[in-house]
Amino acid sequence: MSIIKQNHLRIPVTLPDFSNLGVQLRILLLVNLMTLVAAVIRADSLVTATPVLLQLSIAVQPILLMTLLILLAFNRFLSRLPYRVGMLCILLLVLLLTAGIQNFAADLLNQDLPLSLWRSAWLAATVVGSLLLYFNLRSRALSPAITEARLQALQARIRPHFLFNSINAVLSLIRSDPRRAETAMEDMADLFRVLMADNRQLVPLQKELELCRQYLALEKLRLGERLQLVWHIDNMPEDALIPPLVLQPLLENAVYHGIEPYQEAGEININLYRSRNEVHLVLTNPYQLEGDHHSGNKMALANIRDRLALHFDAEARLMTKVTGNQYQVHIVIPYRPGPSS
Repeated sequence: MSIIKQNHLRIPVTLPDFSNLGVQLRILLLVNLMTLVAAVIRADSLVTATPVLLQLSIAVQPILLMTLLILLAFNRFLSRLPYRVGMLCILLLVLLLTAGIQNFAADLLNQDLPLSLWRSAWLAATVVGSLLLYFNLRSRALSPAITEARLQALQARIRPHFLFNSINAVLSLIRSDPRRAETAMEDMADLFRVLMADNRQLVPLQKELELCRQYLALEKLRLGERLQLVWHIDNMPEDALIPPLVLQPLLENAVYHGIEPYQEAGEININLYRSRNEVHLVLTNPYQLEGDHHSGNKMALANIRDRLALHFDAEARLMTKVTGNQYQVHIVIPYRPGPSS
């Protein structure tokens, strides 16, 4: 039991994705915030803090911008390095840029700069360490090791219900259509195998779509014509990488809250497409104003938001809206092709 717990809590540590707009904005904001704090500390009063801030900004901004450009250019190379080696490379890069720009500025201005070379190097190392620690802690806070536990708490209510109904549907087919029953059992095994796997790495959209088709085929067995599916996937980028178990829980909610409670047929629309450098995942299902049919959506949506933030930061969005008798979930993520493309 202890081995299982240790493996479940072991969280891989990786460098942030420096090509991500959210990561770049966070670095810019945090470095400038630290520069402001340093200026206030160095100044005799708040009145004299402005010129001190200006002096520090002149020294900091060139280093910051050049560092971001170099990290962006070498992001793929850094992502393949072990975490500690990548940290060391980033630290050496910042120290070299600090020393080079410091010496260049001193020669150009022909005067002493507000900070000595050694103090500048020490501050640069402190800033780099603080930023890497921040991103490390943020990654751990959003880690799937934590969010998967929340997802399982939601699915604990739905899975037994789904499992028992699916088994009953398969049993009813064993005599009349044994081949279809066998296919359904294989789909069920594949589905639960994925649900219980360590789902931390991005997967191709095509793989997630196949899982969704298997799930919906099982639901179709018991719901029959009550479950109507409309697919819009002609413009779907099959190689686009997405977090696993993003679509399937949303479809599970769509069936559970939009189709099951009503006797009449209901339609679920699945629209997957690429627009420029973004991938759009749009799901629409029936919605009734009376009752609280969508109360169970909140935990699944919160979980998906956490995982989107972990993988894509500010570049991903999840939006929901109710239009008439339709409930829609719209996810937007940056297009990242898989290795095979």
